[in-house]
Amino acid sequence: MLRSEKRTHRLLRLYIPPDSGWRGTLSALSGFLACITVFCCEKGMPEFFTTLNSLIPQFFDKLLVIWEALPYILGGALVTAATIVGALGLGLILGIPMAVGQIYGPVPVRLFVRLYVWFFRGTPLLVLLFLFYFGLFQFIGLDVSAFVASCLVLGLTSAAYQSQIFRASISALPMGQMKAARALGMSDAQALRNVILPQALRLSIPGWSNEFSILLKDSALAYALGTPEIMARVNFVATRTYTHLPLYIVAAILYFIITLIGLYFLRALERRARIPGYNM
Repeated sequence: MLRSEKRTHRLLRLYIPPDSGWRGTLSALSGFLACITVFCCEKGMPEFFTTLNSLIPQFFDKLLVIWEALPYILGGALVTAATIVGALGLGLILGIPMAVGQIYGPVPVRLFVRLYVWFFRGTPLLVLLFLFYFGLFQFIGLDVSAFVASCLVLGLTSAAYQSQIFRASISALPMGQMKAARALGMSDAQALRNVILPQALRLSIPGWSNEFSILLKDSALAYALGTPEIMARVNFVATRTYTHLPLYIVAAILYFIITLIGLYFLRALERRARIPGYNM
């Protein structure tokens, strides 16, 4: 072993004692690199290594902040996932009847659905969150948490978009299928349940995947109500540790991972629901 390598091993044993844990290891690495920087400054290139010497402790300090706050932020990821599931479920429950009513319903139902879609698609989501949580819910005396309010508002907004996804899927089916079902003696409800909706829901999966991605990004606005989701927790830690950029990068990575996981399962559902030879 060369003399320089022996010296490096002695430095490592000096700065990184056994069983020091994550915090001790990172602190030791920071001190070790600082020692190398001082040694290099004596040999040449002082400006470069002086800058490096100031950046190394900052890097490891920020890494420690992220590591210690990660369990708290991951708890916010679970809240975000629960918000998305609740909002998508509510949008699905409301969106299908509205799509059916807009196509097959009487004129008053069609007008109501159009007005509903116009209102929720034309109003910014942040305004809707404030309007319902601080306005309508308090006016009617409904005491709900910020999490429930976020799920309700996101679900009502998603219902407006999902209704148009399902409406387009139903309209894409040949009109003769409803007539054929009636000719077989089915009522309109039976034809919708057994013939129209199974095909329309299969066609809606790609659009529903896009709605999932959009709703996931929109859920970040729920922190304005105090919902303890990803952005709320990241912002809480960032304002107290002054580590804004690294923590917001972590938040972006978490949103990206949740998006990938959700789209993976939705694409698996699309492949499972696909009928070979059926291109409709």
